[in-house]
Amino acid sequence: MRILLIDDHALFREGVAMLLKPLVDGLQTWEAGSCEEAFEVLAQRGSVDLVLIDLGLPGLSGLEGLKRLRADHPDAPVVVMSSADDKDTVLAVLDAGAMGFIPKSSTSQVMLGALRLILAKGIYLPPSVFLAARAAPAASPAPAPATAVVAASGRQPADLGMTPRQADVLHLLLQGKPAKLIGRQLNLSLSTVKAHTSAVLRALNVTTRTQAVLAASRMGLRFEEPVAAQGSSDSSMASSKR
Repeated sequence: MRILLIDDHALFREGVAMLLKPLVDGLQTWEAGSCEEAFEVLAQRGSVDLVLIDLGLPGLSGLEGLKRLRADHPDAPVVVMSSADDKDTVLAVLDAGAMGFIPKSSTSQVMLGALRLILAKGIYLPPSVFLAARAAPAASPAPAPATAVVAASGRQPADLGMTPRQADVLHLLLQGKPAKLIGRQLNLSLSTVKAHTSAVLRALNVTTRTQAVLAASRMGLRFEEPVAAQGSSDSSMASSKR
């Protein structure tokens, strides 16, 4: 597994790299002090399995870098680690396609738990973002403390009445992937992707992707890795359910 750390403080990068060692066997950590340097690293070394990025970076901002990463490397989940952890900032990075947000004030235990959750196809957000949050009207109970959120076994999309293909669409939607890319990856027509998207948003009782991320995090949703549809039958079946 390869993880790219983007932060302008070398000491912080070195500390995080040390903390990440127990995450998985054979872990490789690449480091960059700016978005520009990160793009050079990716161009030279190839793809990564996870990107950790700060927001307060010299040159191109972390938020703009996040948007470019999602556009140029849509298969790599991006997680923001920042000291600016107010609700507006968290929602902004979710809008830009982040799969999680870890405050720099978090303990190493919370950070590792959050990353394990994200690598297990879950989503991690700090519980503070849910306090008085009005963005996601899903009727879920208030979140548990951070350690409990990370450790939660989670629910499956099927528990909310979603079909396996709807769960696949939701999983990719939560990663910030556009409908056309989701359709190509799952071998579905654009109209079918849109139909599935409408269905999963209704199941979560939300209307936007950002609200869906909040709801999925609050519920502790876990996903299987999406697989491409076999031929056109899946697309036809999905269309018949619209």
